[in-house]
Amino acid sequence: MNPAITKSVRLGFIGIGNMGSRIARRLIDHGYALCAYDRNFEKASALAASGAEPASEIGDLARKSDVVLSCLSNDEAVRKAYIGPDGVLANVRPGTILLEMSTISPVVSREFAHLAYKNRVDMLDVAISGSTPAAEQGTLTLLAGGDAEVFESVSSILRVIARQFFHLGPSGSGTTMKLVVNTLLGVGMQAVAEAVAFGEKAGLERNLLLTVLGKTAVIAPALVGKLERVAKNDYSPQFPLRLMNKDYRLILENAAELTVPMPATAAAFQVNSAEFGDQGDVDFSIVVEFVKKLASLRPLQEKEQIDSAHEHQPEIEYAALLGTLHRH
Repeated sequence: MNPAITKSVRLGFIGIGNMGSRIARRLIDHGYALCAYDRNFEKASALAASGAEPASEIGDLARKSDVVLSCLSNDEAVRKAYIGPDGVLANVRPGTILLEMSTISPVVSREFAHLAYKNRVDMLDVAISGSTPAAEQGTLTLLAGGDAEVFESVSSILRVIARQFFHLGPSGSGTTMKLVVNTLLGVGMQAVAEAVAFGEKAGLERNLLLTVLGKTAVIAPALVGKLERVAKNDYSPQFPLRLMNKDYRLILENAAELTVPMPATAAAFQVNSAEFGDQGDVDFSIVVEFVKKLASLRPLQEKEQIDSAHEHQPEIEYAALLGTLHRH
């Protein structure tokens, strides 16, 4: 049985980005000794003022740490951090615990858990649900896969950064659940964008529309704050569009392997990627503006014929979207 983790352990944190920096700072503020690494050394150095020790190499961080956390952008970034002579797996001591918090393919999560086991270390996939304000406040939701006893042993760490955390099953279960969650997040935001464009073009005043919509029972809590920011035209990134599009791709690839049809998700991905591809550093709620543009938004004139509406539909071939899964 794994002993419970206490604040006497030394933490290593890889990936000091929008989420990682906030999570790492909370751990430091709650009394954990923490060594920080980012490929941009300035980001790791910025945590020194909070009490972190910046590391110039991942291998050095891994050798010093009892628990290593990583929060990276994609599968490739995780591979670079964990594989190779200076990677985590080549340098950690037996008995180290690895908490991999990136949103990556469940297949990759299982692959790395197996590699960790061969190196006599334990690895959990601990996917994050929540945006940067939740990371600052320690109110994230964490979705974990891996050994249940290891999960229990790190609960004191998870409690610092999350309002709630769940063990979903074996390795890969946490990242699978994250893709399930982000399916609803992305498609939900797409539905909101379409509803707002519809209401505004039908003549509803924009700010009143957004305010009332946010008070209805149908808007998910995660999207209520998005409506408030949309009303201010504030699309500064809490969850960048490029990461949402990356997640859409992971969702559709895994769904295709499982032969699960996801036409609504495929449509949302096409709408987002057609405008921004993988380059969007704005918040993913920017889709509201894109759908507004598709709608050539202007108030409808009185008594416009219903038939004319069919002649002015946005030029999206919705039927073609149903074949998107087959192209993955």
